Amino acid sequence: MKKVMVITGGSRGIGAACVRLAAKRGYAVCFSYVSSGQAAEALAAEVEAAGGTARAVKSDVAKESDILELFAAADEMGTVCGLVNNAGVVDKSDRVENYSAERLERMYGVNVIGSILCAREAIRRMSTKHGGQGGAIVNLSSAAAYLGSPNMYVDYAGAKAAIDTFTKGLSLEVAGEGIRVNAVRPGLIDTEIHASGGEPDRLERLSHTVPMGRAGSADEIANAVLWLMSDEASYITGDSLNVTGGR
Repeated sequence: MKKVMVITGGSRGIGAACVRLAAKRGYAVCFSYVSSGQAAEALAAEVEAAGGTARAVKSDVAKESDILELFAAADEMGTVCGLVNNAGVVDKSDRVENYSAERLERMYGVNVIGSILCAREAIRRMSTKHGGQGGAIVNLSSAAAYLGSPNMYVDYAGAKAAIDTFTKGLSLEVAGEGIRVNAVRPGLIDTEIHASGGEPDRLERLSHTVPMGRAGSADEIANAVLWLMSDEASYITGDSLNVTGGR
């Protein structure tokens, strides 16, 4: 049976970079998407053409039923040994005084609850307590978790801080069951998420605030994620790795 890695939000940006690199490292990759069906299928075809194995599954991690379908699809591919909780959303830059309940429900439903439920499904398959062979989980956090993102995304920052705490607590819970749990905190990264948050010029405006003087790439984040997944990081669990250019 092939070793399967589940990657949420894998059709573009950091998720797509993780899909490509995981496939190159020999994993069969089962990845989710919500609306970018054409991009997701093109990515799966790209991986297959390069000799890898990938399957795109339409799955909204804010819906428990979709998460169950995602992992059922992964089970058909082989043995789940890894999870990258990458799926996430931002909203328009705004102050807390203007937030709606709907905004917060979406923000925490996708970024926090979805990540926890995906981890639950991964643990049920990977934990030696349940007859699994162990594995690794990497959660995507953000530098926003400690920067706070005032006047922009305080709700997003709070969601990512929750991911940091969840990472630590879960790592301690399953450390004796063959599962390592870590997080990667990207800084200012060149992806489409800035445009989706209504700030397509964000990289140009903020690159000067990064000590290294530039935004990072999705591939640089994927390298960190796959390193934490690998045996090279076999004695690392419960940590959050900053990939921020020094911020």
